[in-house]
Amino acid sequence: MSLQEITARITQTETAAGRPAGSVKLIAVSKVQPNDRVQAVLQDGHRCFGENRVQEALGKWPGFLEQFPEVDLHLIGPLQTNKARQAMELFSSIHSVDRPKLAKTLARLAQETGTCPDLFLQVNTGEEEQKAGVLPAEADDFIAECRGLDLPVQGLMCIPPVDEEPALHFALLAKIAGRNGLAGLSMGMSSDFEQAIALGATHVRVGSAIFGDRIKPQE
Repeated sequence: MSLQEITARITQTETAAGRPAGSVKLIAVSKVQPNDRVQAVLQDGHRCFGENRVQEALGKWPGFLEQFPEVDLHLIGPLQTNKARQAMELFSSIHSVDRPKLAKTLARLAQETGTCPDLFLQVNTGEEEQKAGVLPAEADDFIAECRGLDLPVQGLMCIPPVDEEPALHFALLAKIAGRNGLAGLSMGMSSDFEQAIALGATHVRVGSAIFGDRIKPQE
């Protein structure tokens, strides 16, 4: 698979779903990918990337951002409150706002700095104990709380359980977003992004299908 093939599949799925061309943003997930692979995708002209960890992104992206200042960098992995300031400085969007404590920290820092990345609230649609995110039953209250903090909430994000039909989770996320007037839906990965687009995804997170299998860092 290549960047061009993924882009073509996204365009075809947009058309089939009756959605305008370009309505879905492709986040190339560059976590645990060597710099030469990231460089190659940048040189192909792609500018939207996703990272899972603040620390890894800090070691990788400042240099690339000097070369390619128009890069749109998204944090798609969990965010600890003690890394919130660094995340807000580096990323243009954060997709993993998953608890009130983090929301309050982001609000405080936004007041302090006068700026804030676009935010997506993570919903644990599968109600999995080990997974981050608010439960679906608590999502409306959490959205209202974040709006009350004057945070720029753009939409919702989910990661469906690996052993369940992802379309059910995408539909649930879209329903929660719809009743709260949120346009953004960050959902769909390499194996299921076409289903996600058909159900309203505005951001899909694709890694291995673009870059190849991840290379684990040396211990």
